[in-house]
Amino acid sequence: MQHTPACSDCVVTYLCDREPEQAVVIEIADLRAMRMLADAGLVPELRHQPAAEQA
Repeated sequence: MQHTPACSDCVVTYLCDREPEQAVVIEIADLRAMRMLADAGLVPELRHQPAAEQA
């Protein structure tokens, strides 16, 4: 489906087409939804964790 309208709003396309210095921002509601899907076993567990708070 690459280079078709179906691919234009794909998260993979978004991540691959951005400039390296552009930040990827994920809204907290989206993060919670991804965690719920992972906890239910519907998607792989998230590999990235929040950075530990520095004292």
